[in-house]
Amino acid sequence: MSVVFLDGAIVHYEVLGKGRPVFFLHGWIGSWKYWIPSMQVVSTSYRAYAIDLWGFGETAHNPQAYSLDQQAFMVRAFMDKMGIGKIAAVGHGLGALVMLSLARRWPESVDRIMAVNCPLDHEALNTRLRSASPLELVTWLGRTPEATLALSDAGKADPRAISTSIDDLQANNLFGAVRQTYIPCLFVYGQNDPAVPPPSMERLAALSHMMHVIILDGSGHFPMLDETAKFNRLLVDLLALDSGVSPQELQLKEEWKRRVR
Repeated sequence: MSVVFLDGAIVHYEVLGKGRPVFFLHGWIGSWKYWIPSMQVVSTSYRAYAIDLWGFGETAHNPQAYSLDQQAFMVRAFMDKMGIGKIAAVGHGLGALVMLSLARRWPESVDRIMAVNCPLDHEALNTRLRSASPLELVTWLGRTPEATLALSDAGKADPRAISTSIDDLQANNLFGAVRQTYIPCLFVYGQNDPAVPPPSMERLAALSHMMHVIILDGSGHFPMLDETAKFNRLLVDLLALDSGVSPQELQLKEEWKRRVR
């Protein structure tokens, strides 16, 4: 287990591989663990970091830092601690919102983003995310025994870290600000996700030309676990794009034909 101390508290992370840095941030359920298959694939060409956010996994509980901006400040402080200037970012749910907050404040620090099952506004979230306990959320959203195992750290989450971030999303126009950064961003959704369903056509029409959406028909809330091989091929394709190129330019494969915009 690798840790750093930020603001005098433990932040847990894991790292694999060498090359340009790719950061993975988990969602409202679980920890860094469910990124292991993706990290292993990416680590053949990149240096893959997975971080437990404040209040999750092995990272300290820090109720004063559970807002989206404060979680983004933590990621930025981690980058500074490691001497990392720019990253490719992969975030899921909460992690996607944190990466978008990071890109809003420090656009020069983020080269591209894969935002997985990311709510574009507060109304897109199923209210059960807020009301259920972390372990109840695993039962609801972890569709396979493999997913349940990968989410074994769910019980370590501070419920306040979940509720505070959801309140913050409701209070702030995060997505409206992010659209103006023009950082390449690929949104990936599981068609069968009951917690964060794919966005409406009205929302999709508001995306910039640097944003693109792909919907995976066989996935629920955890596309990286439900359709691991397909998800990882898409991730590798995104990372292979030249810097500054819109993800709309991804080379179409048969499995990506269910795309929007």
